[in-house]
Amino acid sequence: MPDPSDFNIVTADALTLLLHNQHALGAAIEEITHWISGNGADTVADNAVAALETLDRNAQTITDAIMRLRQSSAPR
Repeated sequence: MPDPSDFNIVTADALTLLLHNQHALGAAIEEITHWISGNGADTVADNAVAALETLDRNAQTITDAIMRLRQSSAPR
């Protein structure tokens, strides 16, 4: 039977990779937003900023979950 701490480590590692992907997507959206805004499409840029805000909000929750999983897997 697998050790629950092994499962937590694997889950935390997977979430960490997803979080890194989320940060990369956020950076890409931010770059595109600057370009769009500079070309006069302010409504589109505003929508992109709203998407960035959602990524930021969710990133903190994912980070908290990763930390909880890693703490529950730490040797005592």
